[in-house]
Amino acid sequence: MSMQAMIDEWYPVGLFSQLDRAGRKTALMGEPIDVACDADGNARVTGRDGRALPVRVRYGHVWSSLGEPKKELFPIPEADQPGRRFVDVGVVRVRCSPLRAVENFLDIAHFPFVHTDILGAEPHTEVQNYKVEIREEEDEVWATQVKFYQPQAAKSASGGITTEYMYRVPAPTCSVLYKTCPPRPSEWDVITLFVQPLAEDLCDVWPWMALFDDETAMTDLIHFQQTIFLQDRSILENQIPRLLPLDPGMEIPTRADLTSIAYRRWLKRHNYTYGAQLVAQ
Repeated sequence: MSMQAMIDEWYPVGLFSQLDRAGRKTALMGEPIDVACDADGNARVTGRDGRALPVRVRYGHVWSSLGEPKKELFPIPEADQPGRRFVDVGVVRVRCSPLRAVENFLDIAHFPFVHTDILGAEPHTEVQNYKVEIREEEDEVWATQVKFYQPQAAKSASGGITTEYMYRVPAPTCSVLYKTCPPRPSEWDVITLFVQPLAEDLCDVWPWMALFDDETAMTDLIHFQQTIFLQDRSILENQIPRLLPLDPGMEIPTRADLTSIAYRRWLKRHNYTYGAQLVAQ
């Protein structure tokens, strides 16, 4: 499988708050890497044979790359907004393609069935029309005007509300979700999925949030998000094929899958194929 197009991208490799001098051993696209703090408290990432890899610290995470990224890490302006709480959710290891993990995050139709009585509930199963586009200037996939009834949209929500969403894919293994913020209707809560590809069929998923919620205990915020993602994990680990099919004829999409179709088309356009299956087998 060609890795070249994805080699030069940024990937999350750990939480900055958990770094120490001893470091932690992990992997990036099959290569063993070491993530640690240097004597000055800066993050450093080393690859095979001790080669220094590029490093950025942003959104609570350390980011690195096996190649030479052609552009800076994507911006999330809300990360600089005063008054938000930043939630380092931690990590969940998932036996699936890193691309599958992102695509599942973009899937609205599964809410009532996988996240019953939290993010969705029967009989409210219909996905209303929404808009999907590949924004050429930013080179990102966006889904907007997504609306869904949710029994408990967020830890701060009391009672069911119709939640509005926007989804954004700024990098092959990252997605940013903007959703109705119950305490501040004029703002969006931000929930991200940063995926570290360990191998083509194995990844570490690092969710992160930037919320307006002064009430909920941090432990509860983390637990709420972990509960949701662990529900997703059981689905992801049973999907066949394990790799994400990029051939349009391999899986039958429905109207609710517009974001997924755009994501796959965008991946194919850029030759982002690490973790993808290109032809039917």
